[in-house]
Amino acid sequence: MAEFINASNVTFKYENQEDDGTTTYNTVLKGVSMQVNKGEFVALLGHNGCGKSTMAKLFNALQVPESGTVTVDGIDTADDQRVYDVRRRVGLVLQNPDNQLVASIVEEDVAFGPENLGVPPKEIRQRVDDALRAVDMYEYRTHAPHKLSGGQKQRVAIAGIIAMEPKCIVLDEPTAMLDPRGRDEVMNTIIKLNREKGITIILITHYMDEAVLADRIIVMDDGRVLTQGTPKEVFSQVELLKRHKLDVPQSTQLAYDLMSCGFKVDNMPLNPQECTQYLLQLLKKYS
Repeated sequence: MAEFINASNVTFKYENQEDDGTTTYNTVLKGVSMQVNKGEFVALLGHNGCGKSTMAKLFNALQVPESGTVTVDGIDTADDQRVYDVRRRVGLVLQNPDNQLVASIVEEDVAFGPENLGVPPKEIRQRVDDALRAVDMYEYRTHAPHKLSGGQKQRVAIAGIIAMEPKCIVLDEPTAMLDPRGRDEVMNTIIKLNREKGITIILITHYMDEAVLADRIIVMDDGRVLTQGTPKEVFSQVELLKRHKLDVPQSTQLAYDLMSCGFKVDNMPLNPQECTQYLLQLLKKYS
């Protein structure tokens, strides 16, 4: 796969003004390097405050590194003359969809981004329709966004990004405020966009069952990359993740507990289907 995003030895700190007038600094990224390939689905995991959301903003050029470099499709995000080129390539979806919905009609909201890019009206109409169909929200195109469910609102927010035709979509905990049904709706949309449209996906999430759907996982801790690899490679490192107070999928946790009791686990299960298979093998072996 061709490289699309490259972060090299990136540092970043936030400036804080204290009540006594002094200035303090909170360093959130401490020499982070990571790459994302075209068409890849990457999950970014870690505690709150580990630097995940800052990385999302760096990918979209909402922020630039204090030191180090971030390139998107070969463009240095610190180049002031190329900011909009970066944002045309990388769309950012936030945690709360209400913060991204700006119009009183769904299709008008989806049209907002392309209009700001100066896309001709006829093309905007086509982009809006295509984007709403991509997230299965076309039949709601004339509805009021505030009357939609949380999952539907988030899908409309994603459609607004799709209509801008980015090559990559970064989603910063898009399901955190949703119920299980809404989470499923959004995750199905993300997977569809990646597999059918070839859009590069970077998903920041706290849900391990979402992370296992990715091609690759990058785990951050205390402003650094802790480990990365396929879901199987990452979640097989149960003890490492636990030392850093990070979770693993429930199916993996069950297998790990059984292994701690002396049962052999050759291949850590990641989902209920794999876990069921493993348990059936155990039953057959010990019955």
